[in-house]
Amino acid sequence: MHTLHYQVVNVFTAPDGNPFSGNPLAVFPHADGVSDTRMQAIAQQLNLSETTFVRRCADGHADADVRIFTPGYELPFAGHPTLGTAAVLDAERGLGGEVALHFPAGTVPVSIRDGLATLTAQPPRFRDAPDDAILAAALGLPADRFAGRARFVDTGTEQLVVPVAGADDVFACQPDVTLFGAAAANGRGRAQALVWAPSDTGIVARFFWVQAGQIGEDFGTGSACANLGGWLLGQGQSLPFTSAMLQGHGVNRLAHLQLDLTEAGAIRVSGRVKRIGHGTFELPDE
Repeated sequence: MHTLHYQVVNVFTAPDGNPFSGNPLAVFPHADGVSDTRMQAIAQQLNLSETTFVRRCADGHADADVRIFTPGYELPFAGHPTLGTAAVLDAERGLGGEVALHFPAGTVPVSIRDGLATLTAQPPRFRDAPDDAILAAALGLPADRFAGRARFVDTGTEQLVVPVAGADDVFACQPDVTLFGAAAANGRGRAQALVWAPSDTGIVARFFWVQAGQIGEDFGTGSACANLGGWLLGQGQSLPFTSAMLQGHGVNRLAHLQLDLTEAGAIRVSGRVKRIGHGTFELPDE
């Protein structure tokens, strides 16, 4: 038998310490030798938005190799798994608050200071989005509620970033699974989009994707927050820039993210990580 230990953390938790805020994540910190098939099966069993598997870094240029799986497929990079995994490894290995994680999309540095875990994303790449009429039908919004040019942005995982006029427009989104699946397709057979607007407290956002033929909504999406930072850079945002981002209104569980753009244009996403449980899998040897 093969025993695999894991921890459950919530990432982007509320400043008041509410343990049931933010986005859940399972982290397997000792996953050397676990096959891709088994990693996918475990992620499906846990049915969290993402599960990470940590392995020794082959070339020594990072503290660990990390694989990220949703219940249905692997991701090359994602924000809340990066922050949550870094926090688990920092606590377990005593890395001094500086953690480098290697993903299929590249190596991502994470700093942990004063209760906040912060990742630095890769420079953004851009691709044109469909026109407003197509996006309006896909999102269930009037076309006149868009507040700028939607674009595909990639700082590790490509997603569609859609600006709308106000928070009420964010809340009003009702994506059509078929139209959304076509309009937000990222070229890897996946459709993902962040719809956002400025608010009195910073940024309010919802993140949608298609999985198993249905629209899903995420609690808190660090990769999308990073892509929003790339979108802002592409629009000529004055630097430096900082904003809180509140996400999760459509699933009745809020996540608290922080976006920073440095004077040099680096994109940083931060959040609190709270450990809430642990467990083991007892599985036959592969």
